[in-house]
Amino acid sequence: MAGSILAKTPHFALHRVALHANRIDEFRQPLFALDDVWLGAMVPKRWAKRAVTRNTIKRQVYAVSQDFESSLTQAAHVVRLRSGFDRQHFVSATSEALKAAVRHELQQLFARAVAVRPQQP
Repeated sequence: MAGSILAKTPHFALHRVALHANRIDEFRQPLFALDDVWLGAMVPKRWAKRAVTRNTIKRQVYAVSQDFESSLTQAAHVVRLRSGFDRQHFVSATSEALKAAVRHELQQLFARAVAVRPQQP
C-alpha cells in the first residue's frame, strides 16, 4: 500500500508501486527480480465476511486484469476492496448478480488506470 493509488471506484482501489527502488540506495534490492506486470488482490474480511464471497471477488479481479494486462505499466499492482457490497441487495454469498456487479466495477477501475497511465516514448 506504500505505492500510489492509480484509480478508485466506489468499492475498489488500484495501487501501484515501481518494481525498482530509487537508485539513490544502490544496495537496495528490487521489489521483484523480473520486470513484468505483477498483480495481487486484497479482499479483507471486514468488507466481505464470507470466504466464498472473498474468493469470488478475487477470481473476478484476476479474470478482468487479464484483459488489461498489456495496457498496464511494468509495476506491482494491488486491487483492494475498500467497501462492502450491500448484503440486502446481494443476498447470496456468490451469485451471478454479484459477479456481474464486481466485473463491471473492475472494468471501470482498470479502464481508469489505463487512461491515467503516462505515455511511454
